[in-house]
Amino acid sequence: MVSVSFSMATAEPDSRPSFSLDSYHVSEELGFILPDPLQELPPYYKPWMDIALRVPELVHSHELRLLINKMPQLSNRFLLKHRELRLAHLALSVMTMGYMWQEGENNTVETLPHNLAVPYWEVSQRLGLPPILTHADAVLANWRRKDPAGPFDMENLEVLVSLPGGDSTRGFFLVTLLVELAAVPALRNIPTVINGVRCGDAETVAKGLEVISQSIQDMTDKLKLMQVYVEPSVFYGTMRIFLSGWKDNPCLPTGLVYEGVQAEPMQYSGGSAAQSSLLHSFDELFGVKHEAKSGAFLTRMRNYMPPAHKLLVTDISLQPSLKSFVQQHDSHRLNQAFQHCVTKLLALRSYHINVVSRFITVPAAAARQLSNQSRELEGERISRAPRALEERGTGGSNIMSFLKTVRDETKDTLLHETSK
Repeated sequence: MVSVSFSMATAEPDSRPSFSLDSYHVSEELGFILPDPLQELPPYYKPWMDIALRVPELVHSHELRLLINKMPQLSNRFLLKHRELRLAHLALSVMTMGYMWQEGENNTVETLPHNLAVPYWEVSQRLGLPPILTHADAVLANWRRKDPAGPFDMENLEVLVSLPGGDSTRGFFLVTLLVELAAVPALRNIPTVINGVRCGDAETVAKGLEVISQSIQDMTDKLKLMQVYVEPSVFYGTMRIFLSGWKDNPCLPTGLVYEGVQAEPMQYSGGSAAQSSLLHSFDELFGVKHEAKSGAFLTRMRNYMPPAHKLLVTDISLQPSLKSFVQQHDSHRLNQAFQHCVTKLLALRSYHINVVSRFITVPAAAARQLSNQSRELEGERISRAPRALEERGTGGSNIMSFLKTVRDETKDTLLHETSK
């Protein structure tokens, strides 16, 4: 697909086929979420699943590395379907995170053993995902309904595999899943908006944008469940290191050797909200421009998305400019709908900063203060937290400055008020 410049002066109806989500592995009901993830692999893979399902307890008992070292090296050739590959990648990912961080930041390993590294690499290559736990694993492919006919809500959802952190880890993954679900109406209306712009239909574009703005509001409302289901001291002191990677991480400055894959260490970022295709799709649709540093990090995060989702983000970026279309139409409804969308996206990003402050910045300050004091349970958990990652996100970014920059770049996308 090629970039198309849009000028109202010479606008002709676009002759290309209408833009559709059909070829991008986007579900009508669930958006980017993997529909009905498998809960079991073929029996041959029992050695993987037996360990993957017990990662939190095996980390706690310091047995995980021992058991993985004894595990047989299995072939990936019996993984025939996409959902089998996704469950295998999820299982191998939580095993890898547990193996790496079992002893915290002070007793890290520099090599992932070949019986885990080789199949993990092969499954990753088949999926087009990196060999590390991603948002596509931990959130999009890590859920089941307790009652298959029941609602898609916190009470009826459960994770398939987990990491240390108990209920807070479950809450973190499932609340993020509900944020993804809240975005489905917005995703469904991206083609409506793009096709409306292509054929010059301001009314259709405005209607699509009104649905999108409400959907982004719903995402923020779901994100607020973090404070109900996730304990900040558990996130900071226990969970966070298990979501961390081996790029821009002082604990593993050169990265990790995947034994049997290549001799040189490889570097991959840990899980991050920036790996969700949602905000990338909105940024491309609304024309949010990122400066070099934040833009480079966000672009790199696209390599952690399922390839079809990454392609969707790219293809949205190649469409005629929505912002230019809005500016060139004298339509109050259209202008207002666009402004509401960007305002809601701004509010979502501002609330995300609030969440990060509660889950990382405040506990980091408490950890510094407590490091030389006697401490109660919560203080003890925080003070034991990895020091090297103090002010960094799990994706390796200097998190507050990055999030504030991206928020300000979103603000710059608002239309300038003109004289009425």
